[in-house]
Amino acid sequence: MSSTSESIEVKIGKRGEIYTTREIRERTGLVAGGKAIARIDDGKLIIQSKPSALSLLEKPRIDAKPVTPEEMSKLRRELAKEIEAR
Repeated sequence: MSSTSESIEVKIGKRGEIYTTREIRERTGLVAGGKAIARIDDGKLIIQSKPSALSLLEKPRIDAKPVTPEEMSKLRRELAKEIEAR
C-alpha cells in the first residue's frame, strides 16, 4: 500500500482469523502460506508482509551507481592516503 491511509473492510473468522481481500494481498505482497508481521500501534492492528529470504537476496541492498575501474583506483588511492595519515 502507498503511504496514504486507506480503510478496507475485512472479515474476522470464528477463531479470530482475518480474511483479507485480493486487493489487499496484491497491494501488500501477502501470499497464502507466507508470513506477516503484526504489531499494535495506539490500539490499531498493523499487518505487514514479511519478505522471504529469497526476495531479500534478489533485492539490491543499496542504490549504488556503477563505478568505473578508474574511479575505483582513485578511491583506493584516497583511502590508502587516509590510512597512512592515521
